[in-house]
Amino acid sequence: MSLIIPTLSLYMEAKSRDTDQYHIVLFPFMSKGHTIPLLHLARLLLRRPNFIVTVFTTPGNLSFVANSLSDTTAFVIDLPFPQNVPQIPAGVESTDQLPSMSLFAQFALSTKLMQPDFEKAIDTIPRIGFYGMSIYSWCLCKVVAERRLLFGPESDDELITLPQFPSIKVTRNDFDSTFTDPEPNGPLFEFNVASITAAINSYGMIINSFYELESAFADYLNKESGNKVWCVGPLCLVDAPRVVHEPHKKPTWIKWLDQKLEQGRSVLYVAFGSQADISPEQLKEIATGLLDSKANFLWVIRAKERELGDDYEEKIGNRGIVVREWVDQREILMHRSVQGFLSHCGWNSVLESICAGVPILAWPMMADQPLNARLVVEEIKVGLRVETCDGSVRGFVQWEGLKRMVNELMEGVMGNDARKKVKECGEIAKKAMEEGSGSSWRTLDWLIDEICNSRKT
Repeated sequence: MSLIIPTLSLYMEAKSRDTDQYHIVLFPFMSKGHTIPLLHLARLLLRRPNFIVTVFTTPGNLSFVANSLSDTTAFVIDLPFPQNVPQIPAGVESTDQLPSMSLFAQFALSTKLMQPDFEKAIDTIPRIGFYGMSIYSWCLCKVVAERRLLFGPESDDELITLPQFPSIKVTRNDFDSTFTDPEPNGPLFEFNVASITAAINSYGMIINSFYELESAFADYLNKESGNKVWCVGPLCLVDAPRVVHEPHKKPTWIKWLDQKLEQGRSVLYVAFGSQADISPEQLKEIATGLLDSKANFLWVIRAKERELGDDYEEKIGNRGIVVREWVDQREILMHRSVQGFLSHCGWNSVLESICAGVPILAWPMMADQPLNARLVVEEIKVGLRVETCDGSVRGFVQWEGLKRMVNELMEGVMGNDARKKVKECGEIAKKAMEEGSGSSWRTLDWLIDEICNSRKT
């Protein structure tokens, strides 16, 4: 069993003659963007009668996982993380702790060294993969790789039509280098090959999405991939009960949002995830664009991104707030004052925004984010896109273009259209997760029944 891809394993264990108990084992990849949805899945499984859930993790991630599930009956077991991994600093057990995302492949490949300890802890069981990406992105990656469509165009920004999906056009810049290099090699390529191999050899794949959002692409994968695909999300809707803050214990940013709500002001939430590296030059353009826009904004930045100038927060006054610590993103997106999200389009962020009914201003930076941005803007039309100075997917964004698109999202006609559409999608997402009747709930039931029945025969 490969641990290289984000994985969950599932098996059934009969506890008595009269009542079967179903024991689910989850082993999330060591990245918050992958771990959090699977912790939501643990909650979803525990809502069913006669279910036991065990989550495997590492010592460095134990506190996060255990605290997240502390109000449930889930068991949490830690396995030792590999030691003395070349280039990976001691004590780093999660991708958000890496000094640079250039070390991602080495980190991911090192997790295979945990396989012997994991296999000692469990019996041989059916393995189901979990990818923390949209079905749309997965489909497009599959099509361009199999058809070698990225090696014809002369320019990285030349539009390419996909034969299987004639209405969709992509560019080389929408994909990582392993897809665009005619002779790929190195750790990242090795990681991708191992991931694909593990997926092919798995029982199937669980996807954090809902069928109604990506039905054409789910149908395509189920027909063409050789593996079954089960849509069981959005898993963010299975989160722990929301914390009700006492007035004197509210975080500063929640108090600020409450104030904006009282004033009748709409707020733009700005966050680019925990892994994208933003240059000091680009950071300054963002700061200037937000300052010069008309928008009230809440901007979450990483502690190391401090190139805003000593007087920046004085300049924005009470129209904006800059937060340099961890925040509960769903709590912010669900706040009634938040009416827009300037986002890197990580898949979890896209789903959280849809579920909250908040339109997105897409600014993709790495990995599957450019494809997610196309889905958001061109397919489901729940957002707009930032303007790069050269029109390319990965180009530099100047403050004037950012200001223009921020104002369009928050006050313009296109922003209003996206806001209406995302609220419709948000309602469909909630229906998909309804207990007993939702499409995602029923899909998970079908998956469990299929695996359990296959093990009885």
